[in-house]
Amino acid sequence: MQASFPPVVISGTGLYRPPHVITNAELVEAFNAYADRQNALHADAIAAGTRPAMTHSSVEFIEKASGIKQRYVIEKDGVLDPARMYPRFAPRGDSEISLMAEIAVDAAKQALAQAGKTGADIDAVLCSSANMQRAYPAMAVEIQQALGAGGYGFDMNVACSSATFALEQAFNAVRTGSAKCVLVVNPEITSAHLEWRDRDCHFIFGDVCTALIVERADTATGPDQWEILGTQLATQFSSNIRNNFGFMNRAEDRDPDARDLTFYQEGRKVFKEVVPMAAAHIETHLGKLDLAPPQVRRYWLHQANQGMNQLVIKKLVGADAGSEIAPLILDEYANTASAGSIIAFHHHRADLQAGDAGVICSFGAGYSIGSVVVRKR
Repeated sequence: MQASFPPVVISGTGLYRPPHVITNAELVEAFNAYADRQNALHADAIAAGTRPAMTHSSVEFIEKASGIKQRYVIEKDGVLDPARMYPRFAPRGDSEISLMAEIAVDAAKQALAQAGKTGADIDAVLCSSANMQRAYPAMAVEIQQALGAGGYGFDMNVACSSATFALEQAFNAVRTGSAKCVLVVNPEITSAHLEWRDRDCHFIFGDVCTALIVERADTATGPDQWEILGTQLATQFSSNIRNNFGFMNRAEDRDPDARDLTFYQEGRKVFKEVVPMAAAHIETHLGKLDLAPPQVRRYWLHQANQGMNQLVIKKLVGADAGSEIAPLILDEYANTASAGSIIAFHHHRADLQAGDAGVICSFGAGYSIGSVVVRKR
C-alpha cells in the first residue's frame, strides 16, 4: 500500500542582487590589459616559443559563446584591476555575520515576506551552494540564528544542481513531517572561485542569492503557491567541470595559485554530453507524472549557456521555443551556479494561471541533474 502524503508547496521566493554590475565591455578591457601585462612580462619566453602569448577577449566572443551581456558582483574594483583580477573582500571577525550568511538572510527575508511567514515559523534551513565560504560551523546554522529560526540547518553542495537537490530534501522533510516549514537558500559568491584571468571562462559567472519557502499546502497563507508534484535527481561522475580547492591543498605542498584551484571546465564536452542528459531526464520525469513536455507551460532551466538551453528545449518540444516557454536571465545575471533556475522562477511565473505546470531544472558539475515539477494552485 502506497503512503499518502499531504500536498507541499513553494509559497515564497527571494532574490539578493548585488549592487555592482560588470558589463562585457568593462570585463574585456580589464582582461585585455591583464593579457598585455603578461605578454610583456614574458616576452622573451613567448619569442622563444616556450610560452604562448595570451589572446585578447572581446564582447563579440563572449556574447556569441554564451549569450551573457553583464553580471552582478558583490565587489567590482578587484575584479577589474589588471594587477589583481579577483574580488577584494574584507575579512570579518568570528563575532560578525559572514558575507555568505548576510546575503542569504537578505534573500530569505524577501521569501518570508512573500510567504507571509517570519523567521520563527521556519524549522529547517538548507544552505545549498556550489561553494561554501567555510567548512564549519555550517552556514545554514548561522543563517538560522540570524533569522531566529528553530529546528535544524545544514549545508549541502551538488555544484550547479545544489538548489534543486535541496528542494527535494525540503519537499521530503515537509511531506513526511520532519519539518513544517523549510527555508532553502542558495548564496552564490561565484566571483571568488572564477578564474578571471582565463579567456575561456572569465565571463561566465555572477554573484547572487536566492531563497525559497517550502511548506504544507494547508499551512500556506501566501497569495502565490506552487504545488510540488514531484522531484527527480540524478548524478553521473565527470571531471569536465571541476574545482580542486579544499582544506587538503596545504598538505600537498603545492602552489596555492595553481590553475586547478579555481573553476575550470571542458566546455565543448560539457555542452555535448549534458544537453541530451538533461532533456532525457526531464522527459522521463514528466512521464512518471503522466505529463508530456508540450503540456508544460514553462521551463525554468539552469542558466549556464543560451545555446545549451535552446537545444534542451528544442529536444523537448520539437521546435525553437522562445522566452515565453523557457525564459532566459543569464544575459543579465550570467551563470549564477545553483541559483540560475531559481532566479528564472522568481522573475518569470507571475503570468501563469492556476493549473499551469512548470519545471525547475538544473544541471552542472558532477554531472548532476535535478528537476522539480510544480503546478500553480
